[in-house]
Amino acid sequence: MEREQGARRPVGLGELVGHLVSETRALVADYAELAVLDARRAALHLAFLLGAVLVASVLIVTAWMGGVAALIVLMLGEGISWAAAIGVAAVLNLVGAGALAWWMRRLVTELPFTALLRQLRGEDPPPPILKDQKG
Repeated sequence: MEREQGARRPVGLGELVGHLVSETRALVADYAELAVLDARRAALHLAFLLGAVLVASVLIVTAWMGGVAALIVLMLGEGISWAAAIGVAAVLNLVGAGALAWWMRRLVTELPFTALLRQLRGEDPPPPILKDQKG
């Protein structure tokens, strides 16, 4: 028993420095991975936003064209029913563009790199959002 205790030596400075370096390397790797994941998430949100802007612009242009066609037909045809249908289509396109803009606003409210910034500040993560709570 005495031999075992005598054979144990205290941890040296070199071992402590080596352990510190390895822990620092692991910490930097974790932050780098978090940055990459946040960048990937930000890129996906940007792609969704650009796609939504493209769809909204197409809907606005078709609504404008439908509105102009409805006005022309109303003036020339004295209120024929298919002109009203074109006008309703234009209004529906505007409603669709508004719904898409509402969805885009939800994407913009969550800033990129929030997880990384939260980690660097030492803040606790937000509670998980259940499917029933999304809105």
